[in-house]
Amino acid sequence: MRKVMLTGDRPTGRLHVGHYVGSLRRRVELQNTGEFDDIFIMIADAQALTDNADNPEKVRSNIIEVALDYLACGLDPEKSTLFIQSQIPQLCELSFYYMNLVTVSRLQRNPTVKTEIKMRNFETSIPVGFFTYPISQAADITAFKATTVPVGEDQMPMIEQTKEIVHKFNSVYGDTLIDPKILLPENQACLRLPGIDGKAKMSKSLGNCIYLSEEPEEIKKKVFSMFTDPTHIRVEDPGKLEGNTVFTYLDAFCRPEYFAEFLPEYSDLDELKAHYQRGGLGDMKVKRFLNNVLQAELEPIRNRRKEFSKDIPAVYEMLKKGSEKAEAVAAQTLAEVKAAMKINYFDDTELIKAQSEQFAE
Repeated sequence: MRKVMLTGDRPTGRLHVGHYVGSLRRRVELQNTGEFDDIFIMIADAQALTDNADNPEKVRSNIIEVALDYLACGLDPEKSTLFIQSQIPQLCELSFYYMNLVTVSRLQRNPTVKTEIKMRNFETSIPVGFFTYPISQAADITAFKATTVPVGEDQMPMIEQTKEIVHKFNSVYGDTLIDPKILLPENQACLRLPGIDGKAKMSKSLGNCIYLSEEPEEIKKKVFSMFTDPTHIRVEDPGKLEGNTVFTYLDAFCRPEYFAEFLPEYSDLDELKAHYQRGGLGDMKVKRFLNNVLQAELEPIRNRRKEFSKDIPAVYEMLKKGSEKAEAVAAQTLAEVKAAMKINYFDDTELIKAQSEQFAE
């Protein structure tokens, strides 16, 4: 079986460090292993419109922002197919057929959908498109026959629902769709990076993000405002690591070489944590170290982004070519789905022949 990876992001703004450690960094690593036959990276604009239908310009203007972040982080159009979701009409048709395989009550039980509905205050008036986006996501994944889907922990219920749709379709119509596997970040801290305010979800709407394209002074300002341990009032007080956003970020971003460069009095992160826990280490010293780490991680990304932004027409041309390739693959899958469902009337020569003989009698 061919190994195919599919993943993507909604274009509702620039990508932030939560996207980076949750999925994007891993995508680049996997891309560069050469172990996949195909890699599809989707800018999910149609999905973004499910809760931005009254503000399409927000989605439209952020297509290029996401594409620039992809390129800046190291996604290579020669190795990965970058495309725009709305340019693949076959995805809509697949979603329509899959809707018959899912009940309303099952969608209502999806934990991710429930959380997102509450966060957007949709409880009393849920757009149908938003409510059914797990089905749309199943169409995205199956259209490209993805075997691997790298996601953050919060997206696990979505992939589980895709797997249910695949199993249902194959049991009704015969083995046609590929059952995808979830790929979570290996680093526990990367499963769901909190916002700088310590809240569980990093969100543009909550204003608690650090963007990949952020300028150095803004990064420093946000790091220095980060939530730590509220009981760690004096330097000599013992500090807690649980729920301490600064240490969660260090778990996600810190590499051994950063200690030699920025904090040589410690050999590694474990030693730094032990000192903080027993007392005698101030929050500001740890924040200064994290700031240095993030500056080192994000500077090359920011610089590459500025270079790519000098030729926007070339970025759109890259997306156009990727979308054309993606559409061809999705069209082949749709043809197989319609054949399995026996609604490929004009291509079914056996049907035409059999009915010709029937009516000739």
